[in-house]
Amino acid sequence: MSHKFFCLVLHSHIPFVINHGGWPHGTDWLYEAAAESYLPLLRVLTRLAGEGISPRVNISFTPVLMEQLKSRVFISGFKKYLRMKIEIARNDQVHFQKTGESYLAELASFWERFYQQVYEDFVLTWKEDILEGFRRLQDEGQVEILTSAATHAYLPLLSRDWSIQSQIAQGKVSYQQYFGRPPEGFWLPECAYRPRRLWQHPFNKREPQALRPGLDQFLAEAGLKYFFVESHLLRGGEAKGVYLERFPALRRVWEGARKTSEAMASEKSLTPYWPYLSEPGRIAFFARDPKSGQQVWSSKTGYPGDGWYLEFHKKHFPGGLRYWRITGSQTDLGEKLPYFPERAQERLEEHASHFVETLVRDLEAKTEAVVASLYDTELFGHWWFEGPEWLYRVIKKLASAEVKLETARACLDFLAPNLIVSLGEGSWGAGGFHWTWLNEDTAWVWKKIYQLEQELEVVSPDQVRKKKRVWKQLAREKFLLESSDWPFLISTWTARDYAENRAAEHYQRAKALLEWLRRPEPLSEVEKRQLSRWEKEDNLFQRSVVDPRGFAILENSSENGGLEKKHNVQGNI
Repeated sequence: MSHKFFCLVLHSHIPFVINHGGWPHGTDWLYEAAAESYLPLLRVLTRLAGEGISPRVNISFTPVLMEQLKSRVFISGFKKYLRMKIEIARNDQVHFQKTGESYLAELASFWERFYQQVYEDFVLTWKEDILEGFRRLQDEGQVEILTSAATHAYLPLLSRDWSIQSQIAQGKVSYQQYFGRPPEGFWLPECAYRPRRLWQHPFNKREPQALRPGLDQFLAEAGLKYFFVESHLLRGGEAKGVYLERFPALRRVWEGARKTSEAMASEKSLTPYWPYLSEPGRIAFFARDPKSGQQVWSSKTGYPGDGWYLEFHKKHFPGGLRYWRITGSQTDLGEKLPYFPERAQERLEEHASHFVETLVRDLEAKTEAVVASLYDTELFGHWWFEGPEWLYRVIKKLASAEVKLETARACLDFLAPNLIVSLGEGSWGAGGFHWTWLNEDTAWVWKKIYQLEQELEVVSPDQVRKKKRVWKQLAREKFLLESSDWPFLISTWTARDYAENRAAEHYQRAKALLEWLRRPEPLSEVEKRQLSRWEKEDNLFQRSVVDPRGFAILENSSENGGLEKKHNVQGNI
């Protein structure tokens, strides 16, 4: 009997935007993802289950996204957002009818129905709880849900092991709270991995080199069972330092990684079509399949770039609804043609068939294999409007194909990896290394993170005991400062000012809290009011926030669903 599997992984993440802006940067990011990706995906998955087809996909949620989807601020704001979109569609219908653009008026009616359906799904079907919808699917055995780092921190570049441990621990705690079981799978933010090696501080040459554990060791220590990496890390760390000459600090990181990679040259023949065990953590991992990824990710050569699909960038103002199709990759926005949903559906059928046929053909000569395809959840629906329906058709076609869609956990059970592999270092960013997150424009963010890490090392348990609220909020601000989104948005210029302001804001708050913590005097009334305001604005991890220094201890316990509170869990102190 052959065991050929397609392991589809969708990664869900939005940085903490609640209480930090609306449009164009802020909560609208969260509303758009919920309306265009998360709820349509829930509809597709439950539709398949209702037809007797178990979707068997893997979906990760970052803890910071879990918190936001559960927030009353999000729930209230999201309903207002959907009602606003419905009203905009109705106003557009009137406008287009007056201007004689009857077809665009029909499209406005299409959008009214779309947002009305999303509203009904959210309020009536899922009772205003998107996360509970996914939990229900997992409890029914339809999907497998993974956790991730607390705020999607770029783990390889954190300078202290306890910073990495707290990011992972928060991922476990939040998952347990919202999904009622310990997590098994972990999504490494940005697919960024660092092996066990000598660490040289990127900026502080006086800090001595230190042998630090690989990220796989931290995951194994936390009791996690598997993770995912980029395929070039499997082949001996072929990430090329194409940006090294532009930034000396990145070169120092690369030099340390290169020495480790040279020792892995013998492993360059390994195939990504198999799960392995990491060395030295001995935890299972899958390597991303680049071919299937390119077919879906690429807007130029992949399916989303087809001329009949909805154009993302051209919007009608006021209101921001989209009425045009891609038309052509080189077509100016002003020359885009109207969108025809029925023609887009025809293209979906062709593209779904092509994807499945290619998958089956690529594994034709194998008796046992797994193709791991990794995508951002937000690609499906938000960036590629037709994406959820494409997924529906792919999953339905795979139900009768030789290659079976399966969860990562089941793939490991069937294929039983036993080959131990030393991975290279890198990410799925530009150049395959760390440049997108560490460069001349983002260095100041990392310097602030490193300074805060260094200063937290001299905080004493006695200081924490005397000012527990301050310490708890300091943990939140540190988590938020470490978000990989800020350097990413700075490097890509997609929301540079917003990201710079957010990073600076969380650092300044953390510094003030650290000063209050060190000072023997109690907080003044002004400082208490300031603390209350920050607690309200940056209020993630309300039920329990993991202590970054380990003054609170979390341990496994079968008697408490996998989570035992020993001494103090910081959320309760």
